[in-house]
Amino acid sequence: MLLFSALDFSLPLKNPVIIFSLVLFIILFAPILFSKIKVPHIIGLILAGVIVGPHGLDLLRRDSSMVLFGTVGLLYIMFLAGLELDLAEFKKNRLKIFFFGITTFLLPFIFGLLASYYVLGFSLLSSALLASMFSTHTLVSYPIASKYGVAQNRAVILSIGGTMITDIIALLILAGISGMARENVSSSFWTQLTLSTIVFVLIVFFLFPIVTRWFFKRYDDSVSQYIFVLAMVFLAAFLAEVSGLEAIIGAFFSGLVLNKFVPHSSALMNRIDFVGNAIFIPFFLISVGMLVDLSVLINGWGALKVAGVIIVVAVITKYLAALITQKAFKLTKDEGNIIFGLSASHAAATLAIILVGYNIITGETANGEPIRLLNEDVLNGTILLILVSCAISSFVVEKASIGLALNEENQTTTEEQSQEKILISLAYSETVTELVDFGFRLKPSKSTIPVYALNVTHDGGTTEENSRMQGAKIIEKALKHASATENILIPVTRFDVNISHGIIYSIKEHNITDILIGLHHSSGQNTFFGLTAELLFKRILETIYIYKPFQPFNTIKRMLVLVSPKAEMEPGFMHWFIKLTNIAKTAGMPLSFFASHETLAELKTANQKTRNTEILFNEFNNWEDFSFLDRQVKLNDLFVIITSRKNHISYNDHLEKIPDYLSKYFLKNSFLIIYPKQLEQGLNMENSQKPKHSSLIGVITKKMGAIARATSLLRKFSKDRFN
Repeated sequence: MLLFSALDFSLPLKNPVIIFSLVLFIILFAPILFSKIKVPHIIGLILAGVIVGPHGLDLLRRDSSMVLFGTVGLLYIMFLAGLELDLAEFKKNRLKIFFFGITTFLLPFIFGLLASYYVLGFSLLSSALLASMFSTHTLVSYPIASKYGVAQNRAVILSIGGTMITDIIALLILAGISGMARENVSSSFWTQLTLSTIVFVLIVFFLFPIVTRWFFKRYDDSVSQYIFVLAMVFLAAFLAEVSGLEAIIGAFFSGLVLNKFVPHSSALMNRIDFVGNAIFIPFFLISVGMLVDLSVLINGWGALKVAGVIIVVAVITKYLAALITQKAFKLTKDEGNIIFGLSASHAAATLAIILVGYNIITGETANGEPIRLLNEDVLNGTILLILVSCAISSFVVEKASIGLALNEENQTTTEEQSQEKILISLAYSETVTELVDFGFRLKPSKSTIPVYALNVTHDGGTTEENSRMQGAKIIEKALKHASATENILIPVTRFDVNISHGIIYSIKEHNITDILIGLHHSSGQNTFFGLTAELLFKRILETIYIYKPFQPFNTIKRMLVLVSPKAEMEPGFMHWFIKLTNIAKTAGMPLSFFASHETLAELKTANQKTRNTEILFNEFNNWEDFSFLDRQVKLNDLFVIITSRKNHISYNDHLEKIPDYLSKYFLKNSFLIIYPKQLEQGLNMENSQKPKHSSLIGVITKKMGAIARATSLLRKFSKDRFN
């Protein structure tokens, strides 16, 4: 009892163990309790902050530790927005993003300026600062869109891009007005801000990728990679502050840079999502709730009038900007709603602008009280705006996300995809991780295409027990890695005296359409693919991928694809083309094709149907000069070769030299060799080009010969039987 009495339970709580425990219970139970009354979990956490905060039960104070975790949570939201962004869609919609960004800035700014000056009676400088606050918005409801899997929808991308544009402009206005209020704005101020911003952008977009690629090539430890990612995020945020911008801009830019290095379906991405959604982002939402002081509603008409004007103007102008964007680009109703929902919430940048204006003192009254650029009524009204706008945002985004998710699910469930099945043949423990990752890249995102992991164990002989144990470890490693990436992998273990037969029969039993195998460890110029793979090429007509990872896939810059002549005539042409473009789009890397003039024409036609990534087309006809390709393929490129099985349309003698070329020129490159799908066993090209009537005469001749032989046998049988 003496120890218990020594604990301090006075309010607000001061014991760090009790404080952290209480916050964790709030994070755990607040979303559950509020979900029972159909309140989004984000609003549940904000309301929980109101209740336990200094203006509620006063259980917790918004002290330095809460501010620290809250700041981390805000930066985390902006970082995730950049990390989960579809860069290909971002580039494709850049004009739409600019249009929405300018619209969602100008409408709130113009109407906010008029309302502040004529309705609230503020000075022109105060009105301009308050109007810039109307223009900002924070992606508080972004985790909702991410939870429903619509983070890569074009409407979400427009909202994220618009957030960056409007917040940057508003924060630049903040810097200018605060300098004017303190009378220290000059041409040197704007020159210094411009130069520091340029240096910041150059460091983040040019130096960060070099450092990140170097680190990921050398360190594959999951903990080290996660710590490295966090360090880069906060370094970028710090550099943004040093350059005169807000930290949220740096966090978002770091997400854009790391986007290519952190695959959306990876163990690292799961760790980033988990820690952010479990700890940091809830802390931020609770800290926002702790700012809300509901007592301003009873403190007189001044605060209520300011709060009413701020809320009405901010919400209506954001809705108009979203509606104009929806009509201008013919977006769906759900897409228009999600743009409004994401851009309606005000929090971080809004609060930063108001606090700066509140802390700027422009003079004193006769009683000696300070005259602030923005008074206390504006501060209280802004805090109420944060609560109301976040509530509206959460409800709208959740409803719109559900509609978009259902629509995208219906569109992605196609008959062709439902018939696909991918099999990864695993033989070596050290290549399991890379092969499993690449196997999941072969299926479209959000697809339910089954992926199998096969290990064939040698059945019989003195090494059977060792082979069995090694195979079990390989499958266990594959399943563990798949579960870390939240992907489903179906294990298949087969016992066979012949490894190649085991793979072939597994392919047939499970109706596999795409087979991924690693390059044989004993590969050389004579047995480059290995006897197992050579037999697969002869017996299996489905698409086969042979992958040799020299470096982690997320450190590759681009894909360079060499296509054999007449590949467009093969049945599997569109299949491998769609696979490669999907992989390039997901990884955010450009594609560069090298092929004959005729094949390039078909590739360009195919690209018009599935225009999803940046593609370059280069004519290449001299298969004897592979040294030319050696100069084209850089260190961080993935070299892809579209080859063909013997006696098929796109087969030529130069393909036999590929193992020699790869061993000679591309030892330090990751490469992928694709054998496209065929419909039947190889046809001799000379026979396939004969006139149809010649084939028909041959068939008739064979039939007549068979009838004659049958008649002769029947006569002989009758003669022997009756004699």
